[in-house]
Amino acid sequence: MTEQTPGPVQLVQPDGQRVGIARDYAALVADVGPDQLRELYEDMVLVRRIDTEAVALQRQGHIGLWAPLLGQEAAQVGSAHALHPDDYVFGSYRETGVAYCRGVDPAVMTRMYRGVAHCSWDPETVKMTNPAIVVGSQGLHATGYAYAAHLDGAEIATVAYFGDGATSQGDISEALGFAASWSAPVVFFCQNNHWAISIPVQVQTAIPIAQRATGFGIPSIQVDGNDVLAVLAVTRQAVQRAREGGGPSFVEAITYRIGPHTTADDPTRYREPAELAQWQARDPIDRLRRLLEREGLWDTDFQQSVGRRADDTAARLRAATLELSDPEPEAMFDHVYAEHHRLVDAERAEFRDYLDSFTEVAS
Repeated sequence: MTEQTPGPVQLVQPDGQRVGIARDYAALVADVGPDQLRELYEDMVLVRRIDTEAVALQRQGHIGLWAPLLGQEAAQVGSAHALHPDDYVFGSYRETGVAYCRGVDPAVMTRMYRGVAHCSWDPETVKMTNPAIVVGSQGLHATGYAYAAHLDGAEIATVAYFGDGATSQGDISEALGFAASWSAPVVFFCQNNHWAISIPVQVQTAIPIAQRATGFGIPSIQVDGNDVLAVLAVTRQAVQRAREGGGPSFVEAITYRIGPHTTADDPTRYREPAELAQWQARDPIDRLRRLLEREGLWDTDFQQSVGRRADDTAARLRAATLELSDPEPEAMFDHVYAEHHRLVDAERAEFRDYLDSFTEVAS
């Protein structure tokens, strides 16, 4: 990884043709054969289907909110496939694709957004935290975890995912400073999707975001975030650097948020249709499908098999969401502290008395 790369790394063009001049990075994915290419495609399709189903569930009133990843499937799936099982991920609220690739069951992904639990999955079982709602906070969490793992002698990489908007938050700058000073084995993975809610990236920075990391002394690189092979290659490089004691790295994946920031947002109020159309033509799933077609790896049976699995996954997600029951009111006091705490006991008792007061009035 160089200190500064002139332009995003690309291995596959939007028309599906491989880029012949990127030999150094192509070597990093030389082991990715037909089966792996099909697996990457299938994961991207399933991740998109999970995402669109969750959006539909929100629109129908079954969950309160969702942060779509439409258009960012290659950035998430490609980077997730570069990780080792013992690497640890700290995500934002948009990394559904990473969560899926880390082994999170789609059936539990909406628990937090339905408002029936404080989290959706057990982080320790998949080595990935639940969504971080506070923008940029996960950068500090990842840096602290990475440094602690280093002190413990664990040869792992820790990855912090965030968007371009988070780079304008102090938490990310502080995390970069700490990581550089401590040589923490953390990979900062920025999905530059061009819009921080309604603010375009050019308003946030006058230079490429990756160059901000260079200013902290952290090796940085830009990659075509809609090219799943290029993302896989540069993330493998950064992860290996961290695992071998080389310190932090910064990856800026240039991609685009096709949908709204969240389901509470209306992007038509601040984005031009022509810009959206330009990026829709660079669709990451279509790009990989064209590569499969060019290399004789695409057929109707494969297409139908992926489609069936995507539909089955979406159906299971929907059924699991609708079956979620409301928790007992007192459950809000569970897991506040790791150990028994008298203050929580007192608050629980006070809340119980409050609930009982309604029973007394009714009787």
